[in-house]
Amino acid sequence: MKGRGAWSAGPAGGAGAEAGGLVSLLRRAVLRKARGRIVVTPLVCRWCGGDQFEVVADECFCEGCCLPLGIADGEVHAGGSTWGLAASGPSLPWPGRRFREAADIRCPAGHDVFQAAVAYALAADGQVHRLSVGLRCPADGALRIHLDNVRVVPSGA
Repeated sequence: MKGRGAWSAGPAGGAGAEAGGLVSLLRRAVLRKARGRIVVTPLVCRWCGGDQFEVVADECFCEGCCLPLGIADGEVHAGGSTWGLAASGPSLPWPGRRFREAADIRCPAGHDVFQAAVAYALAADGQVHRLSVGLRCPADGALRIHLDNVRVVPSGA
């Protein structure tokens, strides 16, 4: 995958993230280590059960209760470890350790609420080492890789 900012077409309407093509898009996005595995799952708010999110920088906020999912710090992963997101190398366009964008994310049609899915690349020991986040606009079906195979480092590293 080339990276963030590229939108592709998916089915419009009320299809969920999995049926809307987002999960299959993410399966092709993340790289795994030898003897590791990939886990891809649609995201649902753990507090209210909502599946639509506003996206600011490297975090998704539930439209229903406005709470963050925990993508940036590891709380979205049930594995118990917290993390930070680190640039994968100097060739990526991100200026620092964090992936802040100047404005809220919008699809090509201007919508700002998305379904989201995450792909974790797990090492053989079960620790997350790479993360990709995909977005799907439920109004028009637009799909995007928002965070593309970002390296995950344990908190404090």
